Amino acid sequence: MENRFKVINVTPRGFCKGVYNAIELAKQTRMDYPNEKITILGELVHNKDVVLALKSLNIHTIESKGKQRIDLLDDVLEGIVIFSAHGISPLVQIKAKNKGLKTINASCEDVLKTQDLINAYLEKDYDIFYIGQLGHPEAEASLDLDLNKVHLIQIGNELPKIDSKKIFVTNQTTMSILDIKNTIESIQTIYPYAIVSDEICSATRLRQEAILKLPESVDAIIIIGDKSSNNTKMLAKISRNRSIPTIIKIQNLGELDPKLLDQCHELAITAGASTPKFIIDEIVHFVNAYAIDPQIDKKDYSIHPFI
Repeated sequence: MENRFKVINVTPRGFCKGVYNAIELAKQTRMDYPNEKITILGELVHNKDVVLALKSLNIHTIESKGKQRIDLLDDVLEGIVIFSAHGISPLVQIKAKNKGLKTINASCEDVLKTQDLINAYLEKDYDIFYIGQLGHPEAEASLDLDLNKVHLIQIGNELPKIDSKKIFVTNQTTMSILDIKNTIESIQTIYPYAIVSDEICSATRLRQEAILKLPESVDAIIIIGDKSSNNTKMLAKISRNRSIPTIIKIQNLGELDPKLLDQCHELAITAGASTPKFIIDEIVHFVNAYAIDPQIDKKDYSIHPFI
């Protein structure tokens, strides 16, 4: 029996090294401290399935929409606090130390590299133009490095007016490569002397470029990832820039409406960098089977979680 539509498995997709390392560090912390209370300050990575899996290990996440990490820390009274993969403000680290908490830093190496760059230019008395998203924990951590000298540049917003000739431009690691390129060009038009370091991480860049390289014949794409995951949102944005007609954003197989696939001819499947492999696998297995037989049941394609 022939497939009703073609399925293209986009690579790379799913966990990046920063996400993988953060999860392994959290699991190792539980093994090293089996009887300690362990709290993650904000979601370790932006994926609810990961949060639930860690909860099964008695590792609890404290998160509240609109609250910064430094405010969330007020509710951590004892034990071990794990800082998420998105980076952490030095102000939060100092506060945690003053509270007598043991801290574990799961910050992604790419995020730490960006923070090191910012600090290096701050020491040279540069103003920093940081391209990122208001309220995102990665941006929050970078802005807190110097509340006066680090300026948040939001995509599409007016650029700040700075008299200084010493300007360093960098960015949140999970932004759209197209947005960053356009924003940097806009900054350089007004500030041609600005020093620029594009810090889109390789995982984000490769996943976005893979979509840009898809055949023109692709008329639908499934993007798997948590609604709060910025790198997942950017995959959808890149897909819109590519003018892919049907963009299906889901967190897991339960959210997939198979009827959306019935009219497509070539379907691509990708996933954000914080999406667990077991979720990707069950969706891929189901879609490949559905391409042959539209009568199959999603319940038959459930796979056990990764933890």
